[in-house]
Amino acid sequence: MKILKHIDLLTLLIIGLTLISCNQRNHSANATEIQTGKLTISQNTKDKEEIKLLIQQVLNLADSKNSIDLLPVMTDSKDSIYIGFDIDKLKKNLEKLKATNFFATEFIDNYYQIITTLDQGLRSGKYEKWFVGDLPTFIFANDNNPWCNCQDNLEWDKVDVKIISLNENNGELEWFWGNLNPDTDPSWKDFKCRFKVSKEENRWKISYMEGFDFKESTRKDGQL
Repeated sequence: MKILKHIDLLTLLIIGLTLISCNQRNHSANATEIQTGKLTISQNTKDKEEIKLLIQQVLNLADSKNSIDLLPVMTDSKDSIYIGFDIDKLKKNLEKLKATNFFATEFIDNYYQIITTLDQGLRSGKYEKWFVGDLPTFIFANDNNPWCNCQDNLEWDKVDVKIISLNENNGELEWFWGNLNPDTDPSWKDFKCRFKVSKEENRWKISYMEGFDFKESTRKDGQL
């Protein structure tokens, strides 16, 4: 009987220790999940703020004297018709965009493709003649600022962002005018513009802007 009691006591002790160990592991796992969740939320907020600052910097740059000449055009000998684009000036634009560290390779390549496609279209007659002083005969930079996809703007520091999707390497967002007075015209409050970002060199960079959409930018003016 003494032996059996000893065995029973030992069994109970083992079971008790096992239960305590399991409980500690579960508690540790739950704590890790909670902590991981906090880190995820914190990182998402941090990324959002970085991207918000990035789009503000891009829009401020585009509206400054340091901005590139989006349409580095060439005229005919009479300076009456735009016949194409200066590729050397285009290459300098690409270098400037890269030097800012604001733009992903994808964005810079897309801008290059837009201008070279428009160049070929002007030279081949795909687009109607573009007379000096007139608006372009294609959509890109035609009475609309591609940087903001707008004709007018408020202070760029009022720009805020909304995340559509965001992971560690890529994101799609909308920017809009934030911190507006209650009496601001509703059209400003309703405005929004889509853009994308990607991680390059361990930092967020602009990979797409709605006003630089390739298909829309190279569309003939008046063509649906």
